[in-house]
Amino acid sequence: MLLVVLDLAGIAVFAISGALAGVRARLDTFGVAVIGVTTALGGGIIRDVLLGVHPPTSLQDWRYLLVPIVTSLAVFWLHPQFAKLRRGVLLADAVGLGLFTVSGTATALAYGAPSYTACLIGMTAGIGGGALRDVLLREIPMVLRKEIYALAALAGGVVVVVGAWLRLPAGPTAVVAAALIVTIRLIALWRRWNAPTARGIGT
Repeated sequence: MLLVVLDLAGIAVFAISGALAGVRARLDTFGVAVIGVTTALGGGIIRDVLLGVHPPTSLQDWRYLLVPIVTSLAVFWLHPQFAKLRRGVLLADAVGLGLFTVSGTATALAYGAPSYTACLIGMTAGIGGGALRDVLLREIPMVLRKEIYALAALAGGVVVVVGAWLRLPAGPTAVVAAALIVTIRLIALWRRWNAPTARGIGT
């Protein structure tokens, strides 16, 4: 039940960020819904494919499709109100990253994946939907060019794995891991932290 709640919460907040990106790109209703659903479910589908879960969880449970569709349509019709909440959307994206990474890592461990594999799958689940969103909108994925993103997800995944290794309660461990990811992301946004880029490259 904890994994389902984390998944659905992450799906909702990622659907908001995806749908808003679709609105900014001036897509129609269908396009906004597609971008929202892709952003929300992409990471989870990649996670399930890597774990050999067929069909993916999001295609087995109607709630996983209904939540991002309803959320995306709500953003489409109420986008002026959502657009005013830029900081709130950034926070939602950070929370979504935390929830999906924690859920992805815990799911990988539940399927018997080794610790390092679980960390990488959790990170991929967290960043996968956003990367697919950017590709569909013909942009360089944010994870490759903006602030500390994947590293924050990886740090949270490590916390989940360590908690499982120490046999700590799953709920508190998940909260701590997600909070760490959100904190790193928000500080990176605030301080404009970025990974080093190559110097001396001509325009």
